[in-house]
Amino acid sequence: MAFRFRPVDASFYDLFAESAQHLVTGAGLLAEMMADGANREEVAARMRDAEHEADETTHAIVRRVNSTFVTPFDREDIYDLASGLDDVMDEMDEAVDLILLYEIEHLPAELSAQVEVLQRCAELTAAAMPRLQAMKDLDEYWIEINRLENAGDKSYRRILANLFSGKYEALEVMKLKDVVEALEGGIDAFETVANIVEQIAVKES
Repeated sequence: MAFRFRPVDASFYDLFAESAQHLVTGAGLLAEMMADGANREEVAARMRDAEHEADETTHAIVRRVNSTFVTPFDREDIYDLASGLDDVMDEMDEAVDLILLYEIEHLPAELSAQVEVLQRCAELTAAAMPRLQAMKDLDEYWIEINRLENAGDKSYRRILANLFSGKYEALEVMKLKDVVEALEGGIDAFETVANIVEQIAVKES
């Protein structure tokens, strides 16, 4: 029987868990931003802070890779996972920023379904990251993320159909479409993260 021995640098797993926790924070702020009566300038400021903290964690992962001789799994996979997590935060930050910049007063109720998907994806991803160290019980994570992404796609198409139904002014359609696409981008980015985790688990099994 062949054995593989690899030094364990737990700091990588801690940093990935930290990065995923930023996404939980970001998804929560996005939900706040969508709520009626929200202080959007204040929420957007908190989102900028959260995005900055997420960037710092991403930089910390990259620095750790560059300064570590033996990594817990392939360097390229570490870079990809760090980048994927960062992309999710960027998409959510963009959605919040667009709502503020476009001064959108009333958001269609249907958008809440997309935000709920993002929040669930964030929770699942945060729960999955600590399991990377053992590489166990991860298949349910990427299967559920894929299911949520499919549900998000269906919701996205329904929202677009509603936007182009003639109920909205042309300028309002353009503004809302940008927000909806940022939300969809965030959901797609979560699926990308899940796919990367699956690839890592297959390689390490």
